[in-house]
Amino acid sequence: MTDANPVVVSVATPAIIPFGSKRLIDGQERVYYYGYWIKTYEAPEDTLMAKKRLIEALTRRLFNHVEHGINIPGHRLAEARTAFSEETDPEKKRVKGAMLAGALFNRATDIFTKLVELQAAGVEIATDNALMRECGRCLQEALELGKTVFHRSGEEGIDELWGEPFKAFSIPVEAVYESRYIKIAQAMRDIDTLTEALIETFDGDAMFDGIVQVIRHFAETAKIKTETLRTDTNIFDIWSEFAVAGERLRNFHPHLPPRPTDAQTRQAEHGVRLARQVRGLVCDITRARVSMPKSAEQIVERCTVFRATYPKLSKTAALA
Repeated sequence: MTDANPVVVSVATPAIIPFGSKRLIDGQERVYYYGYWIKTYEAPEDTLMAKKRLIEALTRRLFNHVEHGINIPGHRLAEARTAFSEETDPEKKRVKGAMLAGALFNRATDIFTKLVELQAAGVEIATDNALMRECGRCLQEALELGKTVFHRSGEEGIDELWGEPFKAFSIPVEAVYESRYIKIAQAMRDIDTLTEALIETFDGDAMFDGIVQVIRHFAETAKIKTETLRTDTNIFDIWSEFAVAGERLRNFHPHLPPRPTDAQTRQAEHGVRLARQVRGLVCDITRARVSMPKSAEQIVERCTVFRATYPKLSKTAALA
C-alpha cells in the first residue's frame, strides 16, 4: 500500500461516538458509523445534472451486481409490463418482474436525461413537472419489484442497491452520499464478521499455518476498497492490492503431513473450499459496497460446522 492509502479504524472504536461524527484523520475527513471511520467525498452540487449523473451511475452499478438478463431498455417498458402481467408461473414471473424493474429504471433515466437537456436549453423544470412525477413513479415501482431480484451470485437479494437510484431522485445529493457511508460501514462489518470467523477456524491449525496473516491482509484491503470510489486517485494501488490479496487467499495450499490420512485430505479440501467461499462473498460485498447478511450468516455457520467436524492439526502431527 502507498502512504496515501487510508487506515480503517477497527470496531474497537468507543461506541459513545455519535453516528455521523466527522474527524480529520491523517489529513483525510472521515465519518463514523458502526465502529468505522469511513473516508468521505465531497458531494456535487444538488442540480438536475448532478442527479442525472448519479442516477445513471447507480443504475449501472445495480445492473453490474444483479442477475443477468434484466437490463431491459426503457423503450421496451410496455413489452416488459405485458410479459410480466401475463405470466402465471411464479418462478418465471419473478424473473419477468426483474426484467420489468430493469426497464423501469432505464425509462426513468431516459426521462431524466431529457429533462436535463431541456434545462440546459433554458427551460425551467419544476419539481412537480409531469415528467418528474413519471420519473419518480418508475423508480418507485422498480424499487418494489427489485426486492425479489437476486445478486449475481444467486445467494440472496441486495435490496439496498435497488433503492439507491430512487434516493438519488428524491433526496438531496449530499444526503445520498451520507446514506452510502452507513451502508459502507455495514459492509465492512460483514467483512470483519466473515474473516474473523475464518481466522477462528484456522488459527492454531498447522495444516493452515500462515493463512491467518493472509486473511487479515485480505480483510483490510477489502475494507479500504469498500470505502474508495473508482474515481479516487489512489484506486490503482488500492484495487491492485485488494485483487492480489484475494488471489493469495484463493491460492493458499494447506500443509499436509508427508503421509496424510483420508480424513486429513478431506479436511484440507474442505478448508480450501471454505476459504474460497469467504473470499468470494467478501469480494461480492466489497464490489457492491453493501451488506449481504443472509449469505454471511450461512458461511459463518459453515465455519462453525468445520470447527466442530475437524480437529486442528498440531505441528508435531504435521511433521509425522
